[in-house]
Amino acid sequence: MKVTDYIALFLIKKGVTDVFGYPGGMVTHLINSFAKYEEQIHVHTAYHEQAAAFEACGYAQASGRLGAAFATSGPGATNLVTGICNAYFDSIPVMFITGQVNTFERKYPGMRQRGFQETDIVDMVKGVTKYAVYVETADRIEEYLEKAYWMAMQGRKGPVLLDVPMDVQRADIRLKGFLYAEAKRKTIEYPDVLDFVYRAQKPCMILGAGLKVHNRADIAAFVEHMGIPVVTSMTAVDLLPCGHPFFYGYIGAYGARTANFIIAKSDLVLVLGNRLDVRQTGRDRTDFAPDAVVIRFDIDPKELDYPIRSGEIGIQADAQDVIVYFMTKYKTNNQRHAQWRQICDTIAEKLKGMDNNICNSFVEKISRYVPENLVITTDVGQNQVWVAQSYRVKKGQRILFSGGHGTMGYSLPAAIGAYYAMKKPVICLNGDGGFQMNMQELEFIRREKLPIKIFVLNNYALGMIRHFQEMYFEGNYAQTIHGKGYETPDFERITKAYDIFYISCETPYDISDKFMQIDGPVFTEIKLKGNTYVYPKLEFGKANQDQDPLIDRGLFEYLMNLEIK
Repeated sequence: MKVTDYIALFLIKKGVTDVFGYPGGMVTHLINSFAKYEEQIHVHTAYHEQAAAFEACGYAQASGRLGAAFATSGPGATNLVTGICNAYFDSIPVMFITGQVNTFERKYPGMRQRGFQETDIVDMVKGVTKYAVYVETADRIEEYLEKAYWMAMQGRKGPVLLDVPMDVQRADIRLKGFLYAEAKRKTIEYPDVLDFVYRAQKPCMILGAGLKVHNRADIAAFVEHMGIPVVTSMTAVDLLPCGHPFFYGYIGAYGARTANFIIAKSDLVLVLGNRLDVRQTGRDRTDFAPDAVVIRFDIDPKELDYPIRSGEIGIQADAQDVIVYFMTKYKTNNQRHAQWRQICDTIAEKLKGMDNNICNSFVEKISRYVPENLVITTDVGQNQVWVAQSYRVKKGQRILFSGGHGTMGYSLPAAIGAYYAMKKPVICLNGDGGFQMNMQELEFIRREKLPIKIFVLNNYALGMIRHFQEMYFEGNYAQTIHGKGYETPDFERITKAYDIFYISCETPYDISDKFMQIDGPVFTEIKLKGNTYVYPKLEFGKANQDQDPLIDRGLFEYLMNLEIK
């Protein structure tokens, strides 16, 4: 069998239905092999390799299956790197396949380059992949593919890369039947943790994006079984539907005030699938949950090497195993923490609507018209925070973020990948800055007539950086606003060029269900007037619950002093 035929059949066997990439000289054999099996695996041409990488990420995030992307050698491969980083930091399983020059053209040690478009992509990405390998001979492809798949999908998931030379691609191989065995799950016991939960007066849980690979119904059942308040990371706000009685929003610098107050008042914090980075804990990690015992469960032992404080309990475990353990061992009692939940409800009521602005209102209004079980994608910047704060998640909805890498230009290609994973309309939310980074993918959407409903919240600025400049640089808006080095195009004319239906909105009242009623793609431009802000916002160095704009000091003290009687 030809090597590239085997690669195509391997991906089919692993459940991959759609692959994203861009043609190039060093992947022509691969493209030809995919074409042989087009009834089983569909290849989609992006208009930039970075976008292809993001499309594969969106496919994997939405489906839970392996994503796949390919590019030619040299600039094609290096254009994948941002997407590879995104997959690595957000634990997204994607297999990247790059073409490479023939083995006989390969450079010698110390030589800069020998073959045309030769670039050592493997060494470049070793720090941001779980596994990256140069396929030096055809007879290693079976072993390398199996190992790459196993590495991508086991433990903390992530990206892998195979760099395949042109002469290896076209070679014939005899299959050996190489296979990696599935890792055996461990039986776990956490009796001390159970005791902590039973004794706690004010416990809470922080659920992170590591749980997004698990069944939402199982997570909801777990939360209700535990009967204690839940907060999340920003990228995990879709774990529970809006209005869930135990859910109080997401924590951190731009998080919900209620969630941050609950953490500050807790005496026990259980953390599952969340790495507690500095945007969640604040600069001084000892100010985070200062009176609480912190117990962290994480599948990645390296995350546990960075404790919040001395005395923290860190346990390496798969979140699914932790959930099963608590569901079988923890004796639920709805009255055990009823007074504490009542305090949390009081905090939420006192702070309700305090930071709403017109941008939040736009997002909330959009969410009213999005049916259950659809995927929503976000970009990076103010738009991302408004979505996390104000989008009202319904049953079965998933919100895809570029979290750890924080990549502008993510939302549009991620929406394309999510569509092919779910074969349902996708809601794609963007800022004007990030949208321009990959707006060439509008041609992909036009070409395939994809039912992607695009929103651009256009504030005619790089709003988040503009806000920083206002706070720290005396309003010197260099390179962030019109007339100072940054401009936005006429989006209506752009959508006409791509033959995409255009809607313009200036107030939340202009938002209707029209975007869902129109078949195919729709582009809605939301024209925001004046400077836009994200509030609440934590000033660096302060405790998380004391966000700007500062609330009345009497109310602050009242909330901090609420105690169980």
